[in-house]
Amino acid sequence: MNGLDWQGLMRAGMAGLGLTPEQFWSLTPAELALMLGVDPTAAPMTRSRLAALSRAWPDRPPTKEKEDGGQERI
Repeated sequence: MNGLDWQGLMRAGMAGLGLTPEQFWSLTPAELALMLGVDPTAAPMTRSRLAALSRAWPDRPPTKEKEDGGQERI
């Protein structure tokens, strides 16, 4: 199935949000997404996006406190 899940969107808008059909059909997709708590600008997590996030925020080895107040790698 391609395209939008209209039945699911109508169920979420009318049953979930309590919108009338007129209110539902007068909304833009961005307005409906905002009302449903979906960020329409959020990019999906793709392999390349995960790689970019990993480069920007690399994992660091854990550290522990030394007796003198410094830290050492475990």
